[in-house]
Amino acid sequence: MSDATGSMPTPPASPTKFEIFLRRLLSAVVLWTIVIAALFSSNPSVSQWVFFAVMVFLAFTGLAEFYGLVERRDLVCFKGWGLFGGLLLMTGTFLNLTGRLGTSGSPARVNDFETSFLILFVLGLCLLQFFSRSNTAGILAISTTLFGLMYVPWLLNFMQKINFFPGVAGHYYLLYFIVITKFSDTGAYFVGSLIGRHKMIPRISPGKTWEGFGGAILVSVLASLVFVHFLGAHMLGMSTGHAILLGIILGLCAVVGDLIESLFKREAGMKDSGSFFPGIGGILDLLDSLLFNAPIMYLYLRHVLTAP
Repeated sequence: MSDATGSMPTPPASPTKFEIFLRRLLSAVVLWTIVIAALFSSNPSVSQWVFFAVMVFLAFTGLAEFYGLVERRDLVCFKGWGLFGGLLLMTGTFLNLTGRLGTSGSPARVNDFETSFLILFVLGLCLLQFFSRSNTAGILAISTTLFGLMYVPWLLNFMQKINFFPGVAGHYYLLYFIVITKFSDTGAYFVGSLIGRHKMIPRISPGKTWEGFGGAILVSVLASLVFVHFLGAHMLGMSTGHAILLGIILGLCAVVGDLIESLFKREAGMKDSGSFFPGIGGILDLLDSLLFNAPIMYLYLRHVLTAP
């Protein structure tokens, strides 16, 4: 519609990459501040249930966004079964970890639960395909649904397993890996923006550069050293050597996790995984670098830092 002078109104300017980055960073800070505040609450019910509620929200919303990418790609999936399975997986792991099912919450018991759950989930997918009269792409539907469950809720579940890891103050390790991952993102953006010249994989993410990759590693190592210097006394087994090694590993895998989500979005022809945050993107855009770092932090905690 034209204005009184007969000219068309000027469309609002699109946000710059820097503005988008700041908005995503602010959203991440607000989100994880809520999680961390709950974790360090002196009330056990608050620290456990608020944390669980946030994890369920992230898993459900992120998985819904992933299935949305699948549908945009004109692929088939059992979306309802996948979302229901994601909720059950997160809830079952939480109840096991906190001993509400009469279990010890040991890593082996929780792993057995998840393995059993995944077997039943796949069987359920097969039964759905048996009775489906319209879907003739059974292998594809089962594969996309299962991958979505593994990519979002299953990987996010490692955050629960870090937080409730027996015998240690797990919330410090959880805070540590979130901080290092987000500093890696920040280092990649600023170094890449300032001196980035050599593209990493332009067909997947045109903005990623090798200089930014180096910045991600450097900043994550520095952040790791600073964190361990001030809070390392609360983290069993942590040392300067572990801080350097973990800084490198988490910085590297944060970049890989970001590229993996960029691959999915590019195949679906979308700039953002969703529109949960207007002008910023979706939940997956905030979680991408964290998803693969969560199991790495958990495995390092279990088999290196707390190994006998």
